[in-house]
Parts: sequence; structure tokens; C-alpha cells
Amino acid sequence: MNVTNRRPHPHPRILVLDADQVPALTIARSLARRRYLVDVASAYASPIAAFSNTVCGKFRYPDPLLAEEAFVRWLADHQALQAYDLVIPVTERSLVPLSKHRDRLHGVRIAMAETASLDQVLDKATTFALAERLGVPTPHSAYVSDMSQLPAAAAALSFPVVLKPSHSVTAAGAGYSKLNVSYAGNQQELESKCREQLRYSPLILQSYFPGRGVGIELIATAGRILYSFQHLRLHEVPLTGGGSSFRMSTDVNPELLEASEKLIQAINWTGVAMVEFKWNPDSGAFCLMEINGRFWGSLPLATAAGADFPAMLAELLLTGEMGTYPDYRRGVYSRSLGKDITWHEMVLRTRSDVVTRVPGIGSVLSDIAKTFLPAHHFDTQSLRDPLPGLVELQRTAASYLRRFFELADEMRFTLRQRMYWRNGTVRERLRAADTVLFICYGNINRSALAEALMASMPGIDCDKQLMSAGFHPEEQRPADERMVRVAANHGCDLSRSRSAQVSNETLRGSDIIFVMEKTHYDRLAAMDAGSAGRVFLLGAHDGGPVNIADPYNRPAESYQLCFTQVQRAVSLLVADLQAGAGNGGTRQ
Repeated sequence: MNVTNRRPHPHPRILVLDADQVPALTIARSLARRRYLVDVASAYASPIAAFSNTVCGKFRYPDPLLAEEAFVRWLADHQALQAYDLVIPVTERSLVPLSKHRDRLHGVRIAMAETASLDQVLDKATTFALAERLGVPTPHSAYVSDMSQLPAAAAALSFPVVLKPSHSVTAAGAGYSKLNVSYAGNQQELESKCREQLRYSPLILQSYFPGRGVGIELIATAGRILYSFQHLRLHEVPLTGGGSSFRMSTDVNPELLEASEKLIQAINWTGVAMVEFKWNPDSGAFCLMEINGRFWGSLPLATAAGADFPAMLAELLLTGEMGTYPDYRRGVYSRSLGKDITWHEMVLRTRSDVVTRVPGIGSVLSDIAKTFLPAHHFDTQSLRDPLPGLVELQRTAASYLRRFFELADEMRFTLRQRMYWRNGTVRERLRAADTVLFICYGNINRSALAEALMASMPGIDCDKQLMSAGFHPEEQRPADERMVRVAANHGCDLSRSRSAQVSNETLRGSDIIFVMEKTHYDRLAAMDAGSAGRVFLLGAHDGGPVNIADPYNRPAESYQLCFTQVQRAVSLLVADLQAGAGNGGTRQ
């Protein structure tokens, strides 16, 4: 990161990227209060920050995740036209490609750390290795780059295991992919998730550390922290741990600050960062989770509490020094309204387990009551800048209204499907059919199982052609080994099953088609509208759940439940055929 040693002209012009993110809005508001001229840009139409009355110009650039080269070229061309004093990337989506191509952007002052420092924090494995050398506590970890390393790594860990991609944003095909943290509750789940995720990135496997999410937010120059702030996460989305939707400013914990100082000094960091910890309030123990080398999602809390990091960063990078800023206020709350509504919905739908802490009703009501405190703030809603908050409310309401209509449509669909089973429509179409097709997403679990079960049902002599297929583009995949084992325990052989991708020709050649979920029906109808009248939900035969859930990468009991549901549905199909054969109703 280049820090200049000159005073800027009276009203420097600054471009804030990733304007679809709330922190970009917070940065724009902060800088405008300091009389900076602020433009915003995003890869998306109508980003939230573009509605702010603090913004001068609004621009759209190619998506860095899909068109890296075009994005870098856009910024170089745009800088030539606008002559910004500073460009601030807000997420890794823009930060990673800009760092990669910084030599081509030598005429652009970008708020990002030097290459060596930034690479250190972008690679979580390197960050954890550094923390271990410095004596900063970390969860017990193992590093896996291919499946051959998994047995030794897993032997040293205890379940549940946290799977962290080494890089949050990684190259994938022609662009980049955003990768997320996941959890494995047992050995089978761990193997399956590792096999899937290692296609994109090496993994850090960690034993789960119970605690509260705490962030030390800071600004530093040449490894020396100039200002620090601490927040405690009160609500996280998802409940297993993630970005905060409600948080509070607290005193800086001396031990957490000391650990942060060691890390920041070791990587010679210049700029803003958040050092994230898990902290156990009962024991005082803590573990490093990661270092975010950019502005963070809970930035609105920091500025609301008086820690004006955007202004600090602009001053540091544009003048070479940072003035004195007042200490921040403790006990200030900030809430991301839309995300926190999602949090409350998750609380209603979720049960506590080893990695999910669902609060009681008393705690939920207490947090809602804090909304009326003078120290409570919203991330987006502001009386001085009302439009972004109103847009967020409108989008949140529209999202729930859309979900309501989708739910109503699904209920109508479900009722029709149940009626087709009850009034004999499915039975008569099945008896008249020569070709029966089963569909699921991957054709390695549900549809493959349905085909094999129907072919092996005792007491039936059926001349119908049985097929199965899926939407997954890769063909000739063997059945999921976990389902193979479950099926074998019930006398069904899936060992020779190989996946196929559904095609329009397959649909047109099938007399009756059974799917596992409404989404499968919708996709088939989009592929071939004429097939919709021949498509039925396999699980709509009784009063139970109509959708047969995909067990892929889920616990062992999910595979057993799936087998039971598919077996019962196929048994009813065979019973209909047998009844028809006894009455002379099928072609034999």
C-alpha cells in the first residue's frame, strides 16, 4: 500500500468499489462527512450505496469473479478519465484481482496492503502457521491438499470438524469462486465434503472451538497499530457462525489486542484490518479465526461508536500520517435489519446442536428491546440519508413477498400432486406406460435408487423400460458409496449404477416421469413444456413430506431416511402394477 507524504487538494475524489455491500455505504457516508467527493461502483445494477445522498457518481464494472481482465481494464480506463486520489476495494471479489494485477495499475492509488502482507492474510493456512510461530492460540488444525492426506489429518482432530478453504476467493475456470466455511459431524461427512471442496482449494481442518465471535478492528502503518476497536457478535448468520447481523462495541481485551499486535507487526501491515477471534467468556480462552485485510461487515458499528476508520484510512493514505481521533464509545449496538430478520427466522426453524447455539425466547426478546435504546443504530437506515434504508426495507419486503407467493404456488402444486395419486391418475398412467423415468439432481442417490428398487421388487414381472437420470452435467458417475451401503443392507444392489444427464430426447421418449422435488418438475417443464403433464412427485403418495430430500454430504441418518422414503413410494408403484396385472389392466 502506497502512503503518500503530501497534503491532498481541498476535496479529494475517492472511488469506493463493491457498492452492493453495506460497508461501502458506510465508507461513502463517512468520507462525505469529511468533505471528500465520493463515487461508488459495483458489478451489480442498483447497488445499495448508489442510493446514498452522499455519493457523487455511480458506475458499473464487469464482474471480477467472472471477467477479471475486463474488470482490471475498466478500472485503469476509468481512472484515466476521473483521476481519483484513492480507490477503496471493500471485498475480496475486487481486492484479489487488483492485487494480482497491481503492476498494471501503477497510476492508481489503491487502498490495499503490499503484496507480501496481503498474500499472508489471504492465505488462511499461512496465517495460521504464522500465528502458531508467534504463540497466538489457534484451533487444533490440519492442512489437506489432497484426499491422501485426510486419514492422518482426521486422526488428530475431534468432531465436529470445521472445513475452511485456504482462500476465500479462488481461481475457478475463467474466473473466481467465493468459498465458504462448512462443518462435518462425522467421518463420512468429512470425507465427502473434503472430496468436493478440494476440487477448488486446499483445506484447513480444525477441531471446533466453542465461543463468541469477537473482532479487533484496527488501522496500522508499517506493522504499528494506530487505533483499535473491539466488537462482540450478538447474532451471527448462519447460526453456526458467520457474519454478524447484530453486534456491540466493547472494551478492548488486552490479550486479544496483544495477539493482534504480534500478527500485524509480523506481516508489516499498513491499512485497515480485522483480526477475528473466538472467545470463551467463561474460561477466557480464545483462538484466532482469521485476519480480514480489508473493511469488514460490522464497520457500521465502529463508525456509529465513533471509530471512523474510513476517515482514518483516507487521511493516512493521502497525507502519510494520521491525526488524533477520539476514543470510541462502549455499549453501542448496530443491527443489519434485513440480515437480522433472517437470523430470527433461523432461530424459529433451528434446533441447538454441537455447533449451533439457538438462544431462548427471553434472550431474543431482550435483544429486540435494545432496538429502542439511544445507543442502538441500524447499519443502513439513517434519517440524514434515508433512501438506502428505505430501499433495503423494500427489498426485504419484496423478498418475503416473493417467498410467500412461491410457498403458495408450492402448496397448490403439492395439492395437485397428491390428488393425482389419490384419484388414480398416476396409477392409470403408470399401467399404460412403456417407459418409466426417475429424475433427481445428480442421479447418484434418489433416482438411481428408485430405478434399482423398482427393477428388483419381488413378485412383479414388468416389461416396462426403467431409466433414471439427473441434471448434473458429469455422466458415468457411480452411485454415492454411502447409499450403495445402505441399499446393500436392504438387499438392493447399486454397485453397477452409473449416472446419466437428462436430455430433451430422454424426456420425449418417457411415458411417465417421477421427480423428487418441485424444483425438478420446474426444470423439466423449462426444458420441455410438453413433458409437464407426464411428471409426478414420487413422494406425494401419502400425507408425509412430498419432497424426498437429497442426502448427499449429509449425516448417515439422512441416507437411511431417503432410502425409506424412496422404497415406500416405489413399493406403492409396484403394488399398483400388481393390482393392474391381477385385473388384466397392464400389458404383459
